[in-house]
Amino acid sequence: MIFAVFALAAFGSCNAFHSPRPQLQRATRMTLEAKVKVAVVGGGPSGSCAAEILAQNPNIECTLFERKMDNAKPCGGAIPVCMIEEFKLPSEIIDRKVRKMKLISPTNREVDIGQTLLPHEYIGMTRREVLDGYLRDRAISYGAKAINALVLDVNVPKSGDGKVTITYADTTQNSQSKMEFDYVIGGDGANSRVAKGMDAGEYNYAIAFQERIKISDEKMKFYEELAEMYVGDDVSPDFYGWVFPKYDHVGVGTGTVVNRPAIKQYQKAMRERCAAKIEGGKIIKVEAHPIPEHYRPKRVVNHAALVGDAAGYVTKCSGEGIYFAAKSGRMAGQAVSKIVTETGRVPTQAEMTREYIKPYDNAYSPTYVVLDILQRVFYTTNAAREAFVEMCASEYVQRVTFNSYLYKKVQGNNPIEDLKLLFLTIGSLIRGNALAPPDATFSNPTESLKRL
Repeated sequence: MIFAVFALAAFGSCNAFHSPRPQLQRATRMTLEAKVKVAVVGGGPSGSCAAEILAQNPNIECTLFERKMDNAKPCGGAIPVCMIEEFKLPSEIIDRKVRKMKLISPTNREVDIGQTLLPHEYIGMTRREVLDGYLRDRAISYGAKAINALVLDVNVPKSGDGKVTITYADTTQNSQSKMEFDYVIGGDGANSRVAKGMDAGEYNYAIAFQERIKISDEKMKFYEELAEMYVGDDVSPDFYGWVFPKYDHVGVGTGTVVNRPAIKQYQKAMRERCAAKIEGGKIIKVEAHPIPEHYRPKRVVNHAALVGDAAGYVTKCSGEGIYFAAKSGRMAGQAVSKIVTETGRVPTQAEMTREYIKPYDNAYSPTYVVLDILQRVFYTTNAAREAFVEMCASEYVQRVTFNSYLYKKVQGNNPIEDLKLLFLTIGSLIRGNALAPPDATFSNPTESLKRL
């Protein structure tokens, strides 16, 4: 989380593609003789936000498939304040309002983060079963038809003609069925059936592992408005570990891409790093889930589009994906709704690329690139991680980066302070001996940077 925050300050961010309300795009409306049938696969934030838009269009019949209506995805559950406002989320689904954070280095050096936050600013901590359930129920209230079913196969036509066929197992009737649709939006996560049906290609993925731990009321007071992030090759060789507070427990977790088989070893190290703070706690739930590392090669194919994790919309370093899932779902839903309203027909691949993919990429692709670079620089060695923690003590870093994270847009960076930050970055890396890898020594600093 704070890693994403720092990156946006050190390297710059871009203005988000904001839609203040989930309302339909204004366009010349056409009344169709037959409604366009759109399926949304996956009832998480991406699928639910797409279905919410589609269900409000009188020319569209929206069907939402969700395998597990009470699904509790293993996720830190942190969302920026802009999402709470933009998506009109009620306060009762926010477990904690985090205003303080501790960033803890490999040598257990602690830096307090969040000192520049204003009284009304916070990071919302949610449980995914609560957040997802609320968004899904809201889509249903607008008219989306929900089917509690496991989607087994999605057959997407290879050309612009033909219907999308979805085969599914209805969990309530214990039966297998097929339905045809004019268009499908895949919000069904890293193992997306829609992506497979589109032949959208594969991507590398991380494994996120989390334990929900019930601790005493006295120990919960410490985490009342506080979250912790731990870095070090003991807890993850390429990610970070976290302790995030929920309404009556803490989520303790970590993740990795480069050594997925050792995830339980890293989780054990996380419990050891925060042992004194969770002493006597009881594990009440264990969760694990794949998280994409980059975009799918294809995100729109003929009469199908991908959103959220299925499209690969999770940032490097931070692993942030909830806001981008909801936003991409909304944007895809708006694009389909607009095209159907204006043309009276199913969207083409070219139209969805223009109305959904390009606006999304213009708004967010620089952020993904920057965070990828940051991960390559600061997640290499413990020395680099120590340097990173040192830099995060800067008030300027905290102020600008939290503004960028909380509102997903640049908050007026100061060029002079940015130049100082550049020198601070280099100085911290040198002091931490992070510019040279542990197995080699270079007399040429440029060569050292190349190795990063």
